[in-house]
Amino acid sequence: MSSTKKFDVLGLGAVAVDDFIEVEGYPGPDTKAQVIGRQRHCGGLTAIALVAAARLGGNCAYAGVLGNDELSRFILDCMKQEKIDVSWVRQRSSARPVHSNIIVDKRRGTRTVLYDLEHVVGAGADLPEEPILSCRVLFVDNLGVPGMIRAARVARQEGIPVVADFESDRHERFPELLSLTNHLIVSREFATALTSSRSPQKAVRVLARADREVTVVTCGADGCWYWARGWQVPKHQRAFRVKAVDTTGCGDVFHGAYAFALARNLPLEERLQLAAAAAALKASRGGGLAGIPSLRLVRRFLNHELNGPKS
Repeated sequence: MSSTKKFDVLGLGAVAVDDFIEVEGYPGPDTKAQVIGRQRHCGGLTAIALVAAARLGGNCAYAGVLGNDELSRFILDCMKQEKIDVSWVRQRSSARPVHSNIIVDKRRGTRTVLYDLEHVVGAGADLPEEPILSCRVLFVDNLGVPGMIRAARVARQEGIPVVADFESDRHERFPELLSLTNHLIVSREFATALTSSRSPQKAVRVLARADREVTVVTCGADGCWYWARGWQVPKHQRAFRVKAVDTTGCGDVFHGAYAFALARNLPLEERLQLAAAAAALKASRGGGLAGIPSLRLVRRFLNHELNGPKS
């Protein structure tokens, strides 16, 4: 990939404002519950992936559509703090990020997510080609499918790899976007929904295509199964064992770390090891964006896991 590219990873899709509301126990119908804590975090598939790539040292950019409201300003401020370029963000008065209210039951350790997609655009169909042509890796999700398709077509025509994180196939043009993705990384749950195969080994075979470079099905604590073009059988990458504190966003961190490693031309096995390590460290640290690790921490962790402690 060209060293003259301005961005390592360009993202266009889901960014979210997540408002966490903590209660001792989730209330039943027609009852009241005292709020014992509140927190606001930046979330969303693309946002967390970009933060993960940026923390690892990537030069990243976001070029989706946001508004001029408080929630949009919160997202933009968070990205600027992470040194993510937002100069290509288009702001429309009616647009908004995803907004989620997440009720945390402290006693049971459960969460109830109430999300609002009203006025959410994600990838706009009018994005100029310049930022797309300026990236080493294009990161797409399923928010703003027509805009994602256009951007992915531009990228593929120029030999720019397209890394995807999908959670829904409900848009009528989703198959078109899926076909344009040449680095597909999906969860076991979504792979099952797409292929009707409960086995991740079988699912990765079904999702692999002759023109798809890499297909990965992630399985949480069970690691991931992956397939590269030309292979006869899939391979397995183990998950690194950690004491999990909070697994929220670990999949998004995996995607972002993989995209960063791809932009830096690391071999496939090293990409997956880096992604697995970053996700494991995020699980062990929790804390929203604060739990996303730096490259120094990931390298130290990998050295310990792969080579053992130094004497």
